[in-house]
Amino acid sequence: MKKYLRLILEILLGVCLVAASTLAYLNYSAKKNLVAEVGELTEQLGEAKEALEKANESEPVGDELAADVGGTSAQELDALKAAFSNGIVLQDIESLYKVQKALSAERQVGMASIRLLTKGAQDEGTIAAFQKALEMAEWSNRLQTVCAAQNALAAAGQKIKVLQDCKKSTEKEDPAKDAHGKKDDKAHAVHWGYEGDNGPEHWGNNFPVCGTGKKQSPLNIIGPFEKSKDMLSVDYKEGPLKMLNNGHTIQVNVEPGSTLTINKESYDLLQFHFHRPSEEQVDGKNASMVAHFVHKSKDGKLAVIGVLLNEGKDNAAIKTLWANLPPKEGEEFLPEKVSFNPGNMLPKELGFYNYEGSLTTPPCTEGVQFYILKKPMDMSKDQVGKFPYKLNARPVQSLNGRKINAGG
Repeated sequence: MKKYLRLILEILLGVCLVAASTLAYLNYSAKKNLVAEVGELTEQLGEAKEALEKANESEPVGDELAADVGGTSAQELDALKAAFSNGIVLQDIESLYKVQKALSAERQVGMASIRLLTKGAQDEGTIAAFQKALEMAEWSNRLQTVCAAQNALAAAGQKIKVLQDCKKSTEKEDPAKDAHGKKDDKAHAVHWGYEGDNGPEHWGNNFPVCGTGKKQSPLNIIGPFEKSKDMLSVDYKEGPLKMLNNGHTIQVNVEPGSTLTINKESYDLLQFHFHRPSEEQVDGKNASMVAHFVHKSKDGKLAVIGVLLNEGKDNAAIKTLWANLPPKEGEEFLPEKVSFNPGNMLPKELGFYNYEGSLTTPPCTEGVQFYILKKPMDMSKDQVGKFPYKLNARPVQSLNGRKINAGG
């Protein structure tokens, strides 16, 4: 119950922020007839926030939580659900979100949670809204959103498979227990990998977009190409080295400040990671490895720069990274007094092949712009061999009528 209330509180806080930003937008757009409604909505959510905070503070801690389902906290939750049951707040939120050009995964899961309170867990729209949030969420940087949606559905008694990563992040709270502290056999971990029963050909069983998506990555890059109008420029900064072995790859998390500019739009570099062999093919051939640099714009759009890595000379940047590989899986490692500039991983020329694709790992979210650099970088055979994963590359996917552009 405590976890459920906290989740609702976090959702409402997010909605308050969205309402405030929307108020500014509407005022700018001279839509005065809606300004008052947004203000009233924000006030209502503020009152709900205070009620939830009070409920959260009064919530018992520990195993005693499961003992009293008819206690104060349960009554307060029932009262909160009753307050939302008229559907007015849900209608207001859905109306506000319609003015957004692109709904983020965070806003989607927030709207789904309000719908859960308003319509209940058995409502088809509620389940569809949470499933949509999972499809939209970027795996490596929106894990919190994925876990929130999955754990909310599990707590509501839905048959939902909870990712192992979500169970790890809330291990102390045991997300496989329902709101009354009982073990929920419907919630269990989903494992994925690159071989056997967990391999890419089976991802679609648990992550539908991986199996049914029409704009999936990676691709075999082969001409003829259309000319791209995009212009790329990077401004990567040196910062403290932060590395993570997440069980699927080696990932380098990047401090804020490094950016990619596509035409006039800025994207923040979040992290880069490696695949062996390269996931992309060029004229049907894989490189020894590839580094994927993941960027996100302010409105949540994703762009990935791919740097192909061929066997050749020793790579000084790779040497630094491999000398500081994380000693434990699942824990971010910050070696002392080691700094790194991601720009050292890029060639000087930024000529590229571009196409619209997806994340290459579950949940295979689409709408990702890929820029695979034409000029590869070298790394030695020994360096390739020291990468902890012998195979962590998804096979190439069907083009499905997409055009591949070339630029730079």
